[in-house]
Amino acid sequence: MITTDFAPGSPCFLDLGAPDVRAAAAFYGAVLGWDFQSMGDGEGQEGGMFQKDGKTVAGLGKLTEDGARSAWMIYYSVQDADATTRAVERAGGTVRVAPMALGDWGRMAQFTDPQGAQFAIWQPGTSGGVELVDQPGSLSWTELYTTDAAAAKEFYGAVFGWQFGDMELPGGGTYALITPAGLPEERMHGGLMQVDKEALALANGQAYWHPVFDVTDCDEAVAKVTASGGSVQMGPDTAEGIGRMAVCLDPSDADFVVLAPSRGQ
Repeated sequence: MITTDFAPGSPCFLDLGAPDVRAAAAFYGAVLGWDFQSMGDGEGQEGGMFQKDGKTVAGLGKLTEDGARSAWMIYYSVQDADATTRAVERAGGTVRVAPMALGDWGRMAQFTDPQGAQFAIWQPGTSGGVELVDQPGSLSWTELYTTDAAAAKEFYGAVFGWQFGDMELPGGGTYALITPAGLPEERMHGGLMQVDKEALALANGQAYWHPVFDVTDCDEAVAKVTASGGSVQMGPDTAEGIGRMAVCLDPSDADFVVLAPSRGQ
């Protein structure tokens, strides 16, 4: 489960780069019940924070990078952004954005792993990250699709010290569960799955991370996705002991998953 104590190596924040900030704010407001708080003058809507019940759940900004696709960026908590950057480079990753301070809030950096998946880190200052997780309308899981699960495990193990536990999938294949270094399995926060390159068409064959959002009713959330201009890539399907889920795209093709978990399991 994801928590807000933000142990090193655990997810702590996420933000979306969108070509149309106002449209993205409206979409996620309709689907997940989020309110958008602009950090600008409210007119240009260049960026701000999503909130659920008054608590910050994600960030939103204008997509400005040439040729980049609209996508969610997941941040992992670290104690030292510079040391983690060196670990990324030693493990074969590349630096997209070098460590930089965001006022007193903290320091961030962004990277690309050897298979092309983008991710970010956050060294907390006055802000540790999001304020609501593992509840309806908030982040509950993170997931990596990659063509080389063994290489991904080696890379992220070297960078974050993650622990991995393999689980056989009903239809064949293996899903690797991720737990922060030194923590029990109850604190697992994500998974990685090896897929064929053809399954990564959304990112032009490159590996990618996406977020999983907790919802009360998966089918209702999917109906809101399609009614609001999004689409569904897969599902809804029910996984025994996990819940009912669907892989979705927002109107700008940023991917995410909605999951109505099996409560109390």
